[in-house]
Amino acid sequence: MNTQTRFGAGIVLLVAASMTLTACGGDSDSGSDSKDKIKGAESSSTPPPATSTPSSTPMDDGIDRPEIKLPADVKNVFEDSKTGDPKKDAVLADSERRINSVDHAVLSGNPKSPALKFYSSGPALTSAIQYVNGFLQNNKSFTGESRYYQRKVTLLDDENAVVSYCMDTTEANSKDRKTGKVTKAPGGPIDYVFFNTRVKKNQTGVWQTNYVNSTEKAKRCM
Repeated sequence: MNTQTRFGAGIVLLVAASMTLTACGGDSDSGSDSKDKIKGAESSSTPPPATSTPSSTPMDDGIDRPEIKLPADVKNVFEDSKTGDPKKDAVLADSERRINSVDHAVLSGNPKSPALKFYSSGPALTSAIQYVNGFLQNNKSFTGESRYYQRKVTLLDDENAVVSYCMDTTEANSKDRKTGKVTKAPGGPIDYVFFNTRVKKNQTGVWQTNYVNSTEKAKRCM
């Protein structure tokens, strides 16, 4: 996500200039307002109690996955989770878990969270860690709801795929990590971001995200 996206254009976190920060898992390896260049993709105080984040698919694949819990005041809504193709559904499920894993790391204040490395690799893992550290260095967190929609999977082969989706953070706001004070974002086009991500199935069977590219103020998402 774009730092400004989750919190509004007036609030900027001091994160690497090459990153865009979004409500979750929306870290990006490219600059903001970048073009979609992924081959195979379509162009265009006291924290509240933690709650388990539901997955779009049951975890009955035999993979020992790290538990991901988000605070009760944070919610990620994932649409279009079922495609009718079991492989595409599995890709979407791990993409969803990856987004939740980044949010979990931010909200728990742990850039070394096991879930980050479990669902991200390569440049995507590097940018995710930078993203988390950006929040911590600025004593920022977030609260509210983020929506992920227009989710699409393009299978490149048995082990590689492209996942694209839109993110809407109009209901997410900045939160001071120490005081718990919430700063309402002004809203507007910056709350809408389009993502293209590359994912690769590892030896464990997890579809890890290894590259993230984003376009801010995406008209296709409004």
